[in-house]
Amino acid sequence: QVQLVESGGGLVQAGGSLRLSCAASAHTFRTLNMGWFRQAPGKERVFVAAITRAGSTVDADSVKGRFTISRDNAKNTVFLQMNSLKPEDTAVYYCAADDSSSTQLITRQHGYVYWGQGTQVTVSS
Repeated sequence: QVQLVESGGGLVQAGGSLRLSCAASAHTFRTLNMGWFRQAPGKERVFVAAITRAGSTVDADSVKGRFTISRDNAKNTVFLQMNSLKPEDTAVYYCAADDSSSTQLITRQHGYVYWGQGTQVTVSS
């Protein structure tokens, strides 16, 4: 069982930055594939970024060049650095974990077993 706790959300003006953190309870964190998703009001939850246990990453086109996913295995934490934020980035951001043996970047929600509670990010114009 893996527990995930997100933090770092808040209110920021357009053009600003935030760094989200997701702390995992698993002592096997280094073997987990991790992802970030977001859900805007009235919309479905969508993929934002993913990182494999080996450190390979992929970003959604909507955040490419602005968001960066990274991980610190010593701290059992995955990060999402968000720069040049736009009002359309406003959403609840969720961290997700996969404990399978997959070496592939996982961009689909059903590829993840464990989910955090989410953290609200609001970008004002």
